Amino acid sequence: MTDAPHTEAPDPAASLGQQLADIIERLPPDALSLGELLDVFSDEGLLLLTILLTLVFLIPVSIPGVSTVFGAAILLVGVSRLINRPLWLPQRVKHKALPAARLRPGLTAGLIWVRRMEKISRPHRLRLFVDGPGQGVINNLAFILAALLLMAPFGFVPFSNTLPALALLLYAIGFIQRDGGAILLGHLANIGTIVYFSVLIGGGGVAVRELFQRLTG
Repeated sequence: MTDAPHTEAPDPAASLGQQLADIIERLPPDALSLGELLDVFSDEGLLLLTILLTLVFLIPVSIPGVSTVFGAAILLVGVSRLINRPLWLPQRVKHKALPAARLRPGLTAGLIWVRRMEKISRPHRLRLFVDGPGQGVINNLAFILAALLLMAPFGFVPFSNTLPALALLLYAIGFIQRDGGAILLGHLANIGTIVYFSVLIGGGGVAVRELFQRLTG
């Protein structure tokens, strides 16, 4: 296990993009673990941690094993929010070493999405999609669904990770800003992901059926 990263708690007065950029800049040069990142963000910063974990999926870069580990962590963040309990991570996920040297460029490149979202996000907009216990349950279930879609075994297909990661980014920003507009866009990204996966599965089924018919015809 590497030493804990030399990071400080994010400055709440800074913008989301700046807070994340500061954390990325302080990542260790070799490896780190989710447990070490969690020590930096604490339970109060889980949504900020979620944003950080989505960044590598918003650009065309592939880092083996990351979607499973990050997706599982984001899923558990959603579950902890749904049941209103502190985040619990399995030891295998919490202490898995991640290649910081490969992650840093992807995280930095993904920050452009956070800065774009900051420009269009408005605190307390469309509160119909934010306020109320019923909306909280619906939104957290949608967050969990997006995490499950991120973990789906389609990593080799273009945009299969990008779409659910975008939904998670929108949800996290919407929860932080109490922005119903961002949450609504997150729902639309979730629906788009489901439609995209349905097309992939349906197209794959047709291709397999045609191949079978050719082989047996």
